[in-house]
Amino acid sequence: MNTSTEVLGTRMDYPIMVAPTAGHGQLHPEGELATHRGATAASKTPMIVSINMSFRIDKIAAAAEGPLWFQLYARDTAEANRELVEKAQAAGCRAVVLTVDVQYYSHRERVLHDRNLSGPTAATAGSRARARGARSPGPPPNPYGVGGQTPYLEWGILEQLRAFTKVPLLLKGILTAEDARLAVERGVDGIIISNHGGRYLEYAPSTLEVLPEIVDAVEGRIPVLIDGGFRRGTDILKALALGAKAVGLGRVPRWGLAAYGAPGVQRVLEILQAELVLAMAQAGRSTLNVINRTAVRTDFP
Repeated sequence: MNTSTEVLGTRMDYPIMVAPTAGHGQLHPEGELATHRGATAASKTPMIVSINMSFRIDKIAAAAEGPLWFQLYARDTAEANRELVEKAQAAGCRAVVLTVDVQYYSHRERVLHDRNLSGPTAATAGSRARARGARSPGPPPNPYGVGGQTPYLEWGILEQLRAFTKVPLLLKGILTAEDARLAVERGVDGIIISNHGGRYLEYAPSTLEVLPEIVDAVEGRIPVLIDGGFRRGTDILKALALGAKAVGLGRVPRWGLAAYGAPGVQRVLEILQAELVLAMAQAGRSTLNVINRTAVRTDFP
C-alpha cells in the first residue's frame, strides 16, 4: 500500500495533518512541544501550529523535525501581520494558513458555563480553576461575544500578505464553491475546507457535505484540504474519494496529548494511519491516486 503524497512541497507519508487548535498547554505541560514530537514520531505527520500557541513558534520548531505550517488570524495592520509571518518563516514553517471564518467570536454556551471568557490567558486560568474544583465568580461579561473581533477581513488582505509571505499561502474556512473560485482567482496556493469545528455558526454545513462542489469549482488548479469531524480511517478515505488532498485532525491529537503527552499524540495518529491503510485495502485501492468517487456513495435520497 502506498499512502504517500505531497502538498505544496510538503511530503507526507499519509494524507493526514494535525489541524491548528489553540492552547495545547491547557492539556499538557509541554503543550505544542509534545504535540510536535508526537506528530513527528508518527511518520513525521505535518502540524499546523495555531497562532494561539502556548509556546513560541521557534521553540515548537526546535522540539522535533517534522514539517510545520503556521495558522494566522490576520491583524489590523500590515506591520503586525508581517511580524507574525516572518517569525513563522524564520522558524522554518513551510506554509501560512490564513483563517477567514471567524470575524466575530461565537456564542459558546459551554464556555459561558465554565466562565472561560477572555482568550488564551483566561482559558488557562479557567482550566486551573476547574482542576481545583472552583469556578470563577460573577456574571459573564459580553456573553454573546459580539464585537469581540473586528470585521476587517477582505480579499485585499491577500495582496498585503503576499508582499512578505515567501511560502505557500492557504485560506482556511472556505465552505462554498463561490468562495473557492474567488480564492483561486486571487492567487491563493490552496484552501482548507473548515467550519471551525462546528463551533462558530449553528446550521453551517458539514465540511464533507460541501467538499464535492468545492473540488469541482477549483478544477484541480489548487489543492483542497479539509478538516472537521474526522475520527476514523474510513472517514479519511471518504474525504480522499471526494477529492480532498489531505485531512486535518484537530480534536483527535488533543485527546492523545491530554491523556499521555507526546506518546498519546503519536498513538492516535498511528491508529488513524493504520485504519486508513486497512480501509484502502478493503476498498481495493492500493494507492492514493486510484481513490476516486467510485469508492463512495453520495446518491442517497
